[in-house]
Amino acid sequence: MIPRRLEPLLDAGAAPRQLASLFAAAGKELYLVGGSVRDALLGRAAAETDLDFATDARPDDIRKIVGGWAADLYLAGETFGTVGAIKHGHLYEITTFRSEVYRGESRKPTVTFTEDIVTDLSRRDFTVNAMAIRVPAASETPEMIDPHGGLADLAAAVLRCPLDPHISFGDDPLRMLRLFRFVSQLGFHPDEAAVSAVSEMAPRLAVVSAERIRVELDKLVTGDQVGAGLRGLLASGLAAEFLPELPALAVAQDPVHRHKDVLAHTIAVVEKTSPDLVLRLAALFHDIGKPATRRIEEGGVSFHHHEVVGARMARERMTALRYAGQVIDEVCRLVFLHMRPHTFKMGWTDSAVRRYVRDAGPLLDTLNELVRCDVTTRSAVRANVIARRIDELEMRIADLRTREELDALRPPIDGHVVMTHLGLPPGPLVGEAMRLLTEHRIEHGPFTEAEALALLDHWWEGRVRQRS
Repeated sequence: MIPRRLEPLLDAGAAPRQLASLFAAAGKELYLVGGSVRDALLGRAAAETDLDFATDARPDDIRKIVGGWAADLYLAGETFGTVGAIKHGHLYEITTFRSEVYRGESRKPTVTFTEDIVTDLSRRDFTVNAMAIRVPAASETPEMIDPHGGLADLAAAVLRCPLDPHISFGDDPLRMLRLFRFVSQLGFHPDEAAVSAVSEMAPRLAVVSAERIRVELDKLVTGDQVGAGLRGLLASGLAAEFLPELPALAVAQDPVHRHKDVLAHTIAVVEKTSPDLVLRLAALFHDIGKPATRRIEEGGVSFHHHEVVGARMARERMTALRYAGQVIDEVCRLVFLHMRPHTFKMGWTDSAVRRYVRDAGPLLDTLNELVRCDVTTRSAVRANVIARRIDELEMRIADLRTREELDALRPPIDGHVVMTHLGLPPGPLVGEAMRLLTEHRIEHGPFTEAEALALLDHWWEGRVRQRS
């Protein structure tokens, strides 16, 4: 019997039925598999969205079968047995029955094609992803294939490997990270045997490419249960293999000079933030500079300039994980600036507000959310004081916006005018002049072109006097 939630995917006119008719005509079987089945059963996926299929047809045969039906083919995964068929804007990935195994220290899995769906399902990561539906042609009845108790594990919200987890994780060590990614995304709890295997096999993750690790980490940190996922990474020891800065936050407590648990605080901050990738990564990295800057002083423990050290460490780690340059720059800017608003307790001038807006740039709202979420104190009084401080800062920004063009802090003239007025060629002097004018705009607010030219003249006269 097919669960009612899957019926929309199996309507006579739906893509799975159309594909099944094509494969049946070629004497081949077609199964709806993996995450698409799991998500449909959980109500997380709509009908006719991107779907995954498995078949006994080999890649060359798949291309021939779907070539006339699909609007286009996506063949990037053909070497690994996957052909993508694009129809009405949807991608349908069709993969030959297979297993993937990492050999030795190789970073690339060896793909072996198999002959039946049961063997294919047994080599998948978790039982909730090891279910399939045989999609029949025409009016035949679909068949549920669940050889490893995936439906029961789905109902129990448990993540369990179809085989001994040592075999599953040995086949693909990235599955150890996927275990906690699904904890974060689905809110499921991992099977004890799986966690135990991760603890034993964590160093094996070294054979997996940084790019594949990064993709899983991104999905984990943007999940609804991100705290549980991160705690699983830490408890199993897996975090130390690719993100050692995270367990390093568990700084040993001095019996006299105690401070808050930086690791617990970091996870709490991540949990409070919106599920935006840049924001979540910034929350994850915002205090990683604290262990290196921890100092015991007369007044207690300090972490002076941990945001500066942390931004540098975040850049190094994210570069190692092959993040895109823009993502690295944005995360590191947030880490570097996350302490800036706390100086507002000393009072901010208009120029300080302008500088804050300029430095935050398009990340201003994201930075303010990070600062708010960084407050995890148990003291309601202290939390309210900090919240009011950020409220006041945002009101100051809004007020300045009504009086001047705050989001475009540029002087009234550009470099071409500077060169024409002073008779300068392109070069470092033009840049120095523009920095002078920009600083004046930040410190004193808007000014006219005539005032800008007068500033230039005064600056240039000073340089001439220095040379003479």
